[in-house]
Amino acid sequence: MSHVIFFRPCLPILMYAVLAFCLCFAKPGLSESHDSLVLSKADQSKPLVDHLDPIEEDARLSLAKVVEMTLDKYPDAAWLKAMEDEAAAIAERSKSWTAGAAQAGLRFQEATSGTLHYIDADVQVPLWNLGQRDAEKKLADEAEASTDAQVTATRLRVAGLVRSALWDMALQKIRYEQAQAEVSFFEQLLSKISLQVELGDLPKADLLLAKTEWLQKRSVLTQAEAELMHSRKRYSSITQLIKIPVLYQEELAALAEIQQNHPALAALNSQIERKQAEIAAIKLIGSGQSSLTVGVNSDRGDNDPRSNQTESFNIGVTVPFGGSAHLAPQIAAANVELTKLIAEREQLYRTLEQTHHEAKHNLEVNKAELTIANELKQVAEEHLTMMNLSYSMGEIDLLDLLKIQSRTQQAVLNAKERALMLERDKALYNQAVGVIP
Repeated sequence: MSHVIFFRPCLPILMYAVLAFCLCFAKPGLSESHDSLVLSKADQSKPLVDHLDPIEEDARLSLAKVVEMTLDKYPDAAWLKAMEDEAAAIAERSKSWTAGAAQAGLRFQEATSGTLHYIDADVQVPLWNLGQRDAEKKLADEAEASTDAQVTATRLRVAGLVRSALWDMALQKIRYEQAQAEVSFFEQLLSKISLQVELGDLPKADLLLAKTEWLQKRSVLTQAEAELMHSRKRYSSITQLIKIPVLYQEELAALAEIQQNHPALAALNSQIERKQAEIAAIKLIGSGQSSLTVGVNSDRGDNDPRSNQTESFNIGVTVPFGGSAHLAPQIAAANVELTKLIAEREQLYRTLEQTHHEAKHNLEVNKAELTIANELKQVAEEHLTMMNLSYSMGEIDLLDLLKIQSRTQQAVLNAKERALMLERDKALYNQAVGVIP
């Protein structure tokens, strides 16, 4: 080996042993639990970049609570409230005894001679067509059901955003802590090698090599810190919170396929049923609303109170006809909207099936990958232990050892990432089949 000549016989065996011990047991690592996403106070006070997006744990929070709090502040909340108001207005209209606003009329007529006076007063009330009021009641019921379905579908959509944000933070935190541990390890290594160079027991080339690795690890740490801050900001932007639940792992749902009561499908189905009820109500308008007119009439022949004066009561019904051509465009427009909703439902079902298949496949892949990653981690750690001993005996040089150290670090990181990704995939599978926390 080319670097063996740099190890002088005068170097104490004990010093080699100390260096080997450092390389062997100062492996980058982090807590096996990925529940905590919060840096220690020391870490938060000393970011590499002067930018901090704080996130705190709150044991009182649960995943369901975060979803509910996010929904309250979600932009769609105003739209959902407007839908509730619309459903209430339709229900109120269906309860009315008249099909529209009543009209009152008053007419006065006087002859130019001043000897004849007519006074007419009447009230005109629009009437419900046969079955029209029941159709309006059906529309009101469907509007209310559609509103409830939209609320549920929006809650599922918000749950998906929260799930993704939480698990993205967890993944970025693992990468950050791994990079942090590697920087710490190389700082210790650099310090020890620097001492050896000063004592003349190692060449300066080894010091430069270690410093290069240390700087590269600092660069990785800087990027990992940035990604962690980005993931925190995404979470706080979505939820409008700076707190997260301590535990948010989920049990895998037992659903094997997309159900018809999937919240997204149910929301579209409710819109279709509402539109069908709306078309039925429009058709019952027919040529227009019939109306009932009730009035009184007063006739006086002249100004003499002893002359003839006639008071009369009249009632009439007005029935429109021949207006189907005017109603047809409105029905046709509603049918266009109905057809579009049906097409959207078919497309949504295909999308949900594809998402479900991908979520199920990713779950199976990551189970297999986790087993492989754990085996690779074990092998890499055993290999590193052997190579540390070889390095202490002068059988390999520092560059070879650093390569092995890097592979071991990557194996450790990969195993931890796979374990976390498996938990994340359970949440994404639940999201795909429509499970709301």
